[in-house]
Amino acid sequence: MIILKKRVVITGLGVVTPIGNDVETFWNNLIAGKSGIDTIKSFDATELKTKIAGEVKDFDYTLYVDKKEGRKMDRVAHFAVAVAKQAVTDAGIDVAQEDPARLGVCVGTGIGGINTFLEQSLKYGEKGPGRISPFFIPMEIPNMPAAHIGIALGWKGPNTAIVTACATGTNCIGDALRTIQYGDADVMIAGGVEAAVDPIAIAGFENMKALCSDCNDNPQAASRPFDKTRNGFVMGEGGGVIVLEELEHAKKRGAHIYAELAGFAMNTDAYHITAPDPAGEMPAICMEAAIKDAGLTPDDIDYINAHGTSTHRNDLNETVAAKKIFGERAYKVPMSSNKSMTGHLLGGAGGMEAVATVLTIVNSIIPPTINYHEVDAEDGMDLDYVPNQARKQEVRAAMSSNFGFGGHNAVIVIKKYEE
Repeated sequence: MIILKKRVVITGLGVVTPIGNDVETFWNNLIAGKSGIDTIKSFDATELKTKIAGEVKDFDYTLYVDKKEGRKMDRVAHFAVAVAKQAVTDAGIDVAQEDPARLGVCVGTGIGGINTFLEQSLKYGEKGPGRISPFFIPMEIPNMPAAHIGIALGWKGPNTAIVTACATGTNCIGDALRTIQYGDADVMIAGGVEAAVDPIAIAGFENMKALCSDCNDNPQAASRPFDKTRNGFVMGEGGGVIVLEELEHAKKRGAHIYAELAGFAMNTDAYHITAPDPAGEMPAICMEAAIKDAGLTPDDIDYINAHGTSTHRNDLNETVAAKKIFGERAYKVPMSSNKSMTGHLLGGAGGMEAVATVLTIVNSIIPPTINYHEVDAEDGMDLDYVPNQARKQEVRAAMSSNFGFGGHNAVIVIKKYEE
């Protein structure tokens, strides 16, 4: 017996990022090649080696959350409710017209409420256990961004938070896709958020020598994925979600359909706690499986929204994987990194990049990889990384990839919606 999978479409978008706190501003700055990386403003970074980050600017959580309630939430939960409300408004979904038990959430965070964790840890050391906030645990644990979305919107269906480091957002989108295909929900908010521009997080990353260390005086040049001179990633914050909807449900309510989420795959390198397997074998298998799940072949993929962190090992690994899948055609498939402008949003990256991929398809414009000036031919880093300028080009099907510490690989395939 052949069972046809339910088709799942994208009907709403929401973002909070270093280059814009709404979808229109984010997209305009992305295709303009505008960097959101600057000197850290949210705390004194004097004692850190790394003094730059992609911080979210001019964000007012009270536009989305009651001020009193917001004090009981970490910044990462503020971001989550903001992007979810943006996306649901965009999708035009009214919970009063729906069965709330059929509306779900899968939004993750790679680290959780680390700002709260640091603040409360310092308070414990200075003033003792009696001064720890009773809201410490619900502010810190990583399921709470998803929980707060459900509470804020009254959505009572499946509510989960996948945590797979930098693959988190993409894993959440894939899990939400499966939830709808399996029939457990009609609509899902899916993606990821992060708020880890924080002294302890930056110190941890810089001590493992993962962060860019040569651009404190020139922040906007710091994130340079695939460039020969790349020196490490730049911390970012924010995130994004997409509203996924079963096709017939979307058509019945007359929804505007951006695109179709057609495929998903995930696997793991089983190689190292932080480094990707240099052979690129499992990312390539993951890409191939996502394309197959979408009912497509590698020849159908017109664009890759790359993980593209600006670290030597990741950029090389992703390039090797693309060559394994596409062969000689790899040189004809544009591949660009949004992180060149936003920095690395960690668990929020996959959600933000899914939004960017949808808009790439809708607008037939491929965002650039900025700060790309020198080809790393010695390492075979010689693909089309869309250097420095956006490109007008029809994209009928695109792949978005994310890879996380621990070897987690996750890939989605988004394509133009057709009846």
